[in-house]
Amino acid sequence: MKRLFDFVVALVAALILALPIALVSLFVKCSSRGPVIYWSDRVGRHNRIFRMPKFRTMRVDTPAVATHLLADPKKFLTPGGSFLRKSSLDELPQLFSILSGDMSFVGPRPALFNQQDLIEQRSEHGVERIRPGLTGWAQVNGRDELPIPQKVRLDAEYLAKQSFLFDLKILFLTFLKVIRRDGVAH
Repeated sequence: MKRLFDFVVALVAALILALPIALVSLFVKCSSRGPVIYWSDRVGRHNRIFRMPKFRTMRVDTPAVATHLLADPKKFLTPGGSFLRKSSLDELPQLFSILSGDMSFVGPRPALFNQQDLIEQRSEHGVERIRPGLTGWAQVNGRDELPIPQKVRLDAEYLAKQSFLFDLKILFLTFLKVIRRDGVAH
């Protein structure tokens, strides 16, 4: 049921958001050098690596590490990168990861391939068994500011409480977070 919901909603969203996706693509292309889409190697279900698309918000010479690990992340942002991140418009291409089955709307955010501490802790708690999400319980409870142990605790809590109604609650809370621009790393 969850996979069917994800597929249908992602397909409808991709159709409805086709014009904004095209406009953001044009904006990224015109505002900075490099490709429009940044393909990030991420850890998916069963710790399988997949390529997750995002609109590029960082310069092409940015190291491939989590943003919070950069000494001065702002110096790597493209001219519109901060806006795209704060508005979460950079996440729109992930609709295609949902359509392909690599991601779900709700689940733990996919770890970067080199975030070994996060990957190992999630595996210890069985979190690797579920499809990663566009949003998740950890995102609505702190997003980028959470330390890894707390993020993993919330991911494990999501694993234990999974249900359609819980997913709808998380989607609603995510909508509120995006509107308020809460907890976004610049």
